[in-house]
This record gives sequence, C-alpha cells and structure tokens, in this order.
Amino acid sequence: MPQSRGEVIILAIESSCDETSASICSDGKILSNIIATQKIHEQYGGVIPELASRAHMQNIVPVVDAAVKKANCQLSDVSAIAFTQSPGLIGSLLVGSQFAKSLALALNVPVIPVHHMQAHVLANLIETPAPAFPFLCLTVSGGHTQIVMCNAPGDIHVIGETIDDAAGEAFDKSAKMLGLPYPGGPLIDKYAKYGNPLRFKFPEPQIADLNFSFSGLKTAILYFLKNAGQNMVFKEEFTATETEQAAFIHENMNDICASIQHRIITILLNKLKKAVDKTGIMRICLAGGVSANSGLRNAFKKLGEEKGWQTYIPSFEYCTDNAAMIAIAAYYKFLSGNYEYDLGISASAKSDW
Repeated sequence: MPQSRGEVIILAIESSCDETSASICSDGKILSNIIATQKIHEQYGGVIPELASRAHMQNIVPVVDAAVKKANCQLSDVSAIAFTQSPGLIGSLLVGSQFAKSLALALNVPVIPVHHMQAHVLANLIETPAPAFPFLCLTVSGGHTQIVMCNAPGDIHVIGETIDDAAGEAFDKSAKMLGLPYPGGPLIDKYAKYGNPLRFKFPEPQIADLNFSFSGLKTAILYFLKNAGQNMVFKEEFTATETEQAAFIHENMNDICASIQHRIITILLNKLKKAVDKTGIMRICLAGGVSANSGLRNAFKKLGEEKGWQTYIPSFEYCTDNAAMIAIAAYYKFLSGNYEYDLGISASAKSDW
C-alpha cells in the first residue's frame, strides 16, 4: 500500500478512558479497528484512572501492531498519525498522545490531534450511506450528552448539552443502585427487554432550551428504591428496610430497568424533537457509547420513521470508544490542512471544543 499511488493513510490511536484502540484509514475507508478492553476495572465498579493508564502502556504497542498488520500495510506507508487529545482521563490520554508524537517524529510525518466527542459525531461518516451536510447529531456517552449541528467535518457546534450529569452516567449509577455489576448500563438494557416501561413513572426534568439534566432523575430513582417503590422523594415514613428494598428490586427488576430506560430515552428524544423543530434539519444522527443501547436505537429509528427524518446510526463497533472514529476525523482534518504539525501539542482532560 505505498503512498506513491496517492493514498492518504492515517494511523489513529484512541486512549481516552479504558479502551486502547488503533485503526488504519486509507482514503476515508477503515481497513482495521483493533480494540483492547480493560477487564480489571469490573471488580472496582468503575474505571480506576491509574490502572487504566498502566494497561494502556501494556496494550498500545501490540494493538498498533495488530492494526497495521490487519490493514496489510507498513508504518512507512503512513501519511499522518492521529490521537485523541481531549477529553478523557489525563493519564490515559498521555499514553496515547506521547506514543503518537514519538512515532510521528520517528516516521517524520504530521501528528493530528482529535477531539473525542467530535470524532463520535464523525463516526457517522465511516459507513455508507453517510449523512449529507448539514445534519444534527445526538451524542450520548458516559461523560457527555449533547446535541450538535454539523455543517461540515470541521464545522461542528454544540446547540444543547447536559447541565449536570450525562445520560450514560444515569444508566450506570442506576445500575449500581440496583446492585448490578459494572458496567451496568448494558445490563439495564438487557433486563428492560423483558419489562413494562410504563410500570413506574419517573419524572422528566423541565430544562430550558435544548439542554439536558439527569441529576434529578438519579435522585428520584435513589429514593424510589430506598422507599421500595412507595415514593420518589425522601420521607421518613416511606423509608423501607434494606431487606424490603432488596426484595422489591429482586421482584421488579425487569420493570424497574424498563421504566428507567424509558424515561432516559424520552428525555433524550424529546429534546431532539425540539432541536429538529428549531433548526429545520431533517438528517439526524446518533453517536456515542450509549447509542449502542438497543432501546435507544429502536426508539430513535421509530421516531425517525414517524417524523420523516433521515436517520443514521453507526455500527456497534463505531459507537463505543474506538480508533476508527479518530481516524475518520483526522482524515478530513488532513484533507483540509486544518491541523498543526506541532509535536509540542499536549493532551487535555477538558472537553473544550
């Protein structure tokens, strides 16, 4: 795969949290997307930053090697190396950024920093048919919940976002309250398939404009469980014993999960409907790790059919953290020249766009 034939070949690295991933992209086509998931965090009920960064150091060389081999190319073929610059766990980001810059220096090729959330949005461009511009994207992950307007690969603007907690956090924290192991979001999705989503009525926050809020919902779920389903606010007379709480959860797990998932999804989609009404844009995308949730995917597609939207959802492997989305974002940056060949550029935990 020599560059003399004109290919733009991007080697991309993603290390923002607890997945170490590398991908090769040739002229906008993904040739490989290797992901190493860290299992060590399961026993702690969440990601431990120090353990995550250590695992990245162990995984990054074999993951990059596997990505290059699967793409049937050589490092000498690479046009540029991309990495996730922000946001994320700073220790994890530093492993990926330092590796990328060192390799770029050795190969004498540009290094391209990529914003993790912008990459989630642009993951919708990996497969065909891809959305035409402009489009709206509901981006839902463990740390972010946003509605963005994408006018071009380099012209992406947030028009609505959470003012406190993210939808993914609401899923995971609810799962923890239910006694489910980490990561709990997929387990809520699993149990919800067998439950009645209208059994328990959780509140929908009334937040202005296109912004979201999930902290109040989490509090309502907490007291609902503490009160064994009797009330969603703290009242001494409703407080159940731990035995009563456990029995209530065990007997109603499917319906509780279905009702929690239903409320989170309706919060997301009601805001999305408002965004469509406000902008008039009918090409709508879904992105981020929570877009792998089957309930959200199905509800999104159904709403799109009812409203006459053109809807797009990446394949599962491009929804969760992966280097292919970093590669496609970097590819368009490379074509536009919208990047700085600066080995002094550093990683950042902040999510500023």
